[in-house]
Amino acid sequence: MKNQAVQLTDEQMRDFIINGYITIKTDFPPSFHEDIFQHLDAMFEHTGNLGNNVLPLIPEIQQVFDHPVVDGAMQGVLGENYMMHPHRYCHYNPEGSGGQGFHKDTYEGDEQIRRHKCRWTMAFYYPQDVPEDRGPTAVLPGSQYYDTSESAHEQPDISLCGEAGTVTIVHYDLWHRATPNRSDKKRYMLKFLFSRLDEPSTPSWQSDTADWHTVDNGAGSDHPELWESQWDWYYGKENGMTNGVSSSEVKNLVETLQHEDEKIRLNAAYRLGRVGEAAVPTLNRALHGTSDSIRNYAGYALSLTGTPAVPKLIDALQGTDDSVRATAAYALADIGKAAAEAIPVLAHAAKDESPLVRRHAIEGLGIIGQQTVADTDLAQTVQVLTEGLTDEQYWVRYNAARSLAKLGPLSEPALPNLIAQLEDENRYVRFHAALALKHIDTPEAREVLFNHLLSTRWCALTTRDTPY
Repeated sequence: MKNQAVQLTDEQMRDFIINGYITIKTDFPPSFHEDIFQHLDAMFEHTGNLGNNVLPLIPEIQQVFDHPVVDGAMQGVLGENYMMHPHRYCHYNPEGSGGQGFHKDTYEGDEQIRRHKCRWTMAFYYPQDVPEDRGPTAVLPGSQYYDTSESAHEQPDISLCGEAGTVTIVHYDLWHRATPNRSDKKRYMLKFLFSRLDEPSTPSWQSDTADWHTVDNGAGSDHPELWESQWDWYYGKENGMTNGVSSSEVKNLVETLQHEDEKIRLNAAYRLGRVGEAAVPTLNRALHGTSDSIRNYAGYALSLTGTPAVPKLIDALQGTDDSVRATAAYALADIGKAAAEAIPVLAHAAKDESPLVRRHAIEGLGIIGQQTVADTDLAQTVQVLTEGLTDEQYWVRYNAARSLAKLGPLSEPALPNLIAQLEDENRYVRFHAALALKHIDTPEAREVLFNHLLSTRWCALTTRDTPY
């Protein structure tokens, strides 16, 4: 049993929302991290980098992520019911290396989907001391919200130096890189992925106030409405309820979505999202326009608007343009429970000819369905997600299994199909099928899952020299 998590504070959550990362330190003795370092040395010497199998090879690593300060920080940003993704990797930065360029990671097992709301994180763990000259990972604070390198590089370059046992949790979309290792010592960094399974309804940290302006305290001015909307999302609030905005201001803000500066475009989108119902007609026209960039910003704004935007998004999801349908499905999924009336249309869109529309619709059925699904919609939702398990695109199958996991015991009718997907050709579809069986949690699901895990168990002690 894990020790009780050490919860984050309001100030730490504020900093994470703004900067996109938080660094914590475990209190294991130095010998604990030295042992992991030596195991990694042996891995590279005898087998090379085992990637996803680094955890079964060195199971002690799990203790790092079970540590109360790491677990508490992860709960704060991803909710209590977060999960460790099966993709993990040991990043080796050798002596004298030239480092990397700044980049965002792709999503393992999924189409590359960028969301401002934090549903995915990465954790960077150092099993050895990493001073500035030993090639630490560097980040561009606040860049998780930026698509362009130009905007990201306007942020300061911060190196994540630290003693052995240091863990940094980052928003998955944060720009980062390995810096040059100018020392005469190798550097290892273990990167693990995590994702949210439940949408937030209350804060999962030690919260003293729901008022963003109380904790913001003038911390920054780049994106005040974007940051406040993330804070409100963590509290389960619906945004987009500001009154008294003139039609001319709405028109000017929509025109600003074409500004050459990405930061200004982003602020305009979030201002529009907080206008509320008055901005919906104008945003709907932008959604149906010819510019993909403006359409994406309109999608962010409509998502933030919430309930008043749902009817227009439902209409858009039934249109003829693939890009419009995909953005509409994306926005409805991002809205969450306030888009419950869209479930039947999302179920239809889960069979769309466009794989991206199918992907977004299936994710939306999981996000919305786990929060509020009427009895009349339940059977259809589970059936559609079950059919998604055999989609030709592996990342659609992956999201179907994830959504079934989110529905938990309600997904029991999908049991035979989930069992079949334990043998899917894609490793991440297999994992999420197993995850769904875990959350269905019936006696049959448990028996199938245990038998599968026992038969596929990888033994870290078996080598060419120790086959018995």
